[in-house]
Amino acid sequence: MTTALQQQVFALDARYNAHRAPQSPNFRTLYIRRRSQLLRDTKRSADDWKQYLKLRSSLLQQRYGNVKADSSSSISTSSNISKSVINEHTIFSPTTGSVVPTKEAEASRAMAGGTTMAENYAFVGVEHIFDQHTKAVTMVKFANNDRTRLCCSSLDGNLSICDLGSDSPVVSAILKGHTKAVSGFDWSINNDLIVSAALDGSIRLWKVADYKCLSTIRENNDVQVLCCLFQPSNNNLVLAGNSKGELRIANVSTGRFLKNVCRIGGNILSVTSDTSGKFFWAGNDRGEIISIFCEMNGALYKMKKFTLSSHCSVTSLSYRAWISREARDPLLLVNATDNSMYLLSVTDCEGSLQLKRKFQNRHQKHIVRSTFCPIMSFRQGACVVTGSEDGSVYFVDIEKAGNRSVVNTLQGHSSSVLSISFNYDESFLATSDLQGLVIIWKRGNVSN
Repeated sequence: MTTALQQQVFALDARYNAHRAPQSPNFRTLYIRRRSQLLRDTKRSADDWKQYLKLRSSLLQQRYGNVKADSSSSISTSSNISKSVINEHTIFSPTTGSVVPTKEAEASRAMAGGTTMAENYAFVGVEHIFDQHTKAVTMVKFANNDRTRLCCSSLDGNLSICDLGSDSPVVSAILKGHTKAVSGFDWSINNDLIVSAALDGSIRLWKVADYKCLSTIRENNDVQVLCCLFQPSNNNLVLAGNSKGELRIANVSTGRFLKNVCRIGGNILSVTSDTSGKFFWAGNDRGEIISIFCEMNGALYKMKKFTLSSHCSVTSLSYRAWISREARDPLLLVNATDNSMYLLSVTDCEGSLQLKRKFQNRHQKHIVRSTFCPIMSFRQGACVVTGSEDGSVYFVDIEKAGNRSVVNTLQGHSSSVLSISFNYDESFLATSDLQGLVIIWKRGNVSN
């Protein structure tokens, strides 16, 4: 209870932070980080925290006025979304299916030293706050098998690379070149390249060693590139989904799109692949997820279609071959603007999907993402993490029923949480929001 109230105070401070010393972003970063440290070090009862929260809210409103939580713009979906309100006490509620067998999991739990899921994912400490972007941060992602390097993309048209390796985390570089909002990006398998997609109709290839743009590949006029992904088995190829409903492949070496086009329909907002790079899944703003077979030469073939709802957009797709010792079937984790997060199983060699479980989540308007926890769980249960338009980050044990499925909640953001990313050993979690804030959370039982 006390920790939740501390996070609410921090979220309040973060909401007003843009109004403090507007010409001095470095001061704002230092201020909000120091506030986080002071709040963690202060010992108060729950009643005292409630009173403090009320008093501080009143003082900040008197000084800066009433600041709305979602005051920034974002890449919005185009579907007609129901405006129904979800009860705040039932943010996540599994409605169907069962995922992880539990009878055989006791040995796994013993191997993990008896640590509970909630204890393992106790991300309560704020390690650092980045605010180098002036608009919403659309995506955050740690480099592959890397503990400290993080890339961020933003509606301000820029990308940034951050380094958490030193005592004082720093922004290593700002990658400028896109003329409109950056919708997403991907690291190459060995982290030497980054590919980015933007609403200016281009994808750009960046060299991480010197932060230079190696090439720019452009779509036709009035076409927005909404997502991109390296081909896992051949990083010379990049898949890109656009606003014409086309999934295309670009050749990094030639700097051109291949002639082969896979027509999906709608706006393609998300794409993911299996580990081999043979199968991809693309999600659009019609609630459809299409499986695509990819040949070695880059030829794409549409296979199977799975429809969540005709009135929602599929904003995030993540693939995992298995998520615990007891759950070995391949799965897709899906965010959709029907106030839901889905877990789908891959059922055959054509990439067909079947609903395993559905969770409710505040999600109607923005591009919200989720992720599997990277370490294969040795515990009873399996965990995923998602952002939410209520400003919270939810850790969800997909095996638990009802409200018990949420094993931890982080409340440091004061606007919609758009993207999240673990580093490879789960020691840091990065989360981004609609106001351009990136928070680095440190796991409670991990030292530097």
